[in-house]
Amino acid sequence: MSTKRTHSASSEADPGAESGLLWGLLRPLLFRLDAERVHGLALALAARWSQHFSGRLGASDVARSPALAVDAMGLRFPNPIGLAAGLDKDAEAVPLWQRLGFGFVEAGTVTALDQPGNPRPRLFRLPGDAALVNRMGFNNAGAEAMAARLTRLRERALLQVPLGVNLGKSKVTPAALAASDYQRSCALLAELADYLVVNISSPNTPGLRDLQTTEQVRELVEAVQGPNQRLRHPRPVLLKLAPDLADEDAIACAETAIDAGCAGLILTNTTIRFEGLNTATEGLSGGLSGRPLFARSTELLGHVRRALGTDPVLIGTGGIFAPEDAAAKLAAGADLVQLYTGLIYRGPGLVRRLLAELRVREP
Repeated sequence: MSTKRTHSASSEADPGAESGLLWGLLRPLLFRLDAERVHGLALALAARWSQHFSGRLGASDVARSPALAVDAMGLRFPNPIGLAAGLDKDAEAVPLWQRLGFGFVEAGTVTALDQPGNPRPRLFRLPGDAALVNRMGFNNAGAEAMAARLTRLRERALLQVPLGVNLGKSKVTPAALAASDYQRSCALLAELADYLVVNISSPNTPGLRDLQTTEQVRELVEAVQGPNQRLRHPRPVLLKLAPDLADEDAIACAETAIDAGCAGLILTNTTIRFEGLNTATEGLSGGLSGRPLFARSTELLGHVRRALGTDPVLIGTGGIFAPEDAAAKLAAGADLVQLYTGLIYRGPGLVRRLLAELRVREP
């Protein structure tokens, strides 16, 4: 077991306690710097904080309000607001995300093989659209490294929230061998996760979105279920789809995923459609997230919910910046929601602002 000291919740510095005024002062300064540089610095600080503090929250915190708890996939989520994959690819700062009030954390995307990702620059802010464009390319240290880090995290017994692991395909792995690549990552990480995500919808790995067919979905889910079902307690598996699929194609993939043993889906990943933006994007490629994604991701979420019925779990993500955005996802059929870009623009206090409003809205 780890010998690191675990601080009590009451004694920890709270990195999310800064006021909206302070964030309003900091953001213009940070936005003058290269986006990936700021991301790296922030993640390094978050990781350092997470090495020394537990991130545990007391029962009186809004993030632990019984009125906000959600039971889904056999798991207890203290609240429905989660951190989306992509921000903490190597699970370096899970205690920090827990401390900010997230009801669950999704680490990754992680690949079977470590890889540097695409050439820089590869992360761009579009402040005029409250959006980001990324073409990171699944830069991560690989499944073995994440397994070692999650083992240490589990030994510290810190987690009060479910931890998801988002799995992607290694760039050097041919599409014909994608199933074995996902299977390898699953074998290393499934027992350390509370749920797993099969991500076939990032636009930044060549050919990955081509896996969004019913035949490929079935093959990939069944490959992951191989090592997963050998666990004493198999983990729930979700499929993450792109917003750029036609409604009928997304529904067909969703139905296939459920038939192959998935507990549900995450809707949606980033979009490659840049139409209607205020910012000039000539020559820019990658996945667009943030405000412009909200309408389509929420629309597709509603279509899939109506097609699948009430049983499968749906996690809505894309463009959540305010309480009404989270409420709209839930009204469209989401059981849970996730943030990423909204956190960049609105700051670390956003999670508790959303939770406070959602708690007020509870009947």
